Amino acid sequence: MRKHGLSENGGATETGDTLRNLTLKGLEAASYELRRPVTEMGSTARGAGSSGASHPITVNETVIAMLRPKPNMAKLAQDPPDVRAAAQAAVEAPGGIGTIASYWTEVPLPATGTWNAPGKGGAQADIVLTAPQDQVPLLFIEADNCHETAEELAAKLEKYARFFRRKMKDTDGKERPMWRTRWNAPDTWSGDRTHPPVLLVFNRVGERNPNLTIPRLIDLTRHLWEGERQKGGHHHYDGRIPIIATGLNNLRQHGPTGPVYLRFGRDHMEPLREAIGNPRREAADARAREEAKARQEQHQAQVRRAAQEQAAKKAAEREARRPACTDCGATFTDERWKAIEHVGRGASPEPRPSLCEDCDRRYVIDVQQASLPEQKAGGTWLSRFRR
Repeated sequence: MRKHGLSENGGATETGDTLRNLTLKGLEAASYELRRPVTEMGSTARGAGSSGASHPITVNETVIAMLRPKPNMAKLAQDPPDVRAAAQAAVEAPGGIGTIASYWTEVPLPATGTWNAPGKGGAQADIVLTAPQDQVPLLFIEADNCHETAEELAAKLEKYARFFRRKMKDTDGKERPMWRTRWNAPDTWSGDRTHPPVLLVFNRVGERNPNLTIPRLIDLTRHLWEGERQKGGHHHYDGRIPIIATGLNNLRQHGPTGPVYLRFGRDHMEPLREAIGNPRREAADARAREEAKARQEQHQAQVRRAAQEQAAKKAAEREARRPACTDCGATFTDERWKAIEHVGRGASPEPRPSLCEDCDRRYVIDVQQASLPEQKAGGTWLSRFRR
């Protein structure tokens, strides 16, 4: 790459590690390969080598630890057994997050000015990760070599907060958070309307002990991350920044899926996806949905029982009113009951409403026979009703 002018020597660290920079030409080539605009490729890190280059190297190692690329075993067939064994272990280890195109480095976060011409008061993210396919739609990452104090880190997080709160008009004319004009993310994270999460990765090469820095940093930034406790024991983090911390060694060893991430305000380590989310709220919301569903089903069952009881009561009352034949004593069918309601409406001959259908039919036959001259009325069935 140096032969073609794509990279240059960026210097070496105190431990002898060498840094290679991409030149402007190299950034253009990388932007083509990654299908990303040159303006989003970050800087050339010029001068990093003369200052020790430790921070750019830590940023690179953080990306590799998050990405956890899998070696191609076919290309290592001729390598020594120990190299192939280490590569095989990497292949079998849990995967990382995203692809190389998911990571941006040295990204300005302007609190004033524009994306291309940031003003004063803003931050610059060491890494921005976008991997919605791995349930990490947007994550800002800060790599710290343990040279900065808790106060300095808190000031940097305040700059993040200023950037997250900044709003501007989007291309549709609607005002929305500035970060949403560049990156996509859900309106809620685990049910909370939070700002995007920030991950702090501590690399213990400096004089400061992160085990002492982190508790102090937690206190200094409490107003940025602290949620509101709910009756169920979980918290709501609307308008807050999920701030998470881990060590680079733990990140290398366990990757994003290992329980090595401490969310500020919690007392236990979690995998990354749980740390940036709100599992307790998700569980509480799930319980609330199940309870609401149970109450709804119970209410519907009560309504059905009440309807059934009402229908049964109406049916019993109706049966109590059902007429019976005065001749044979049989109760009327529904059809007969409906038919006698039309008595007096021009039926010929008019049915007798006190008789069932069979008795009424015989009555009609007797009436017809009684009208014949040769038929004696006294010997007919009709005579029973003339006595």
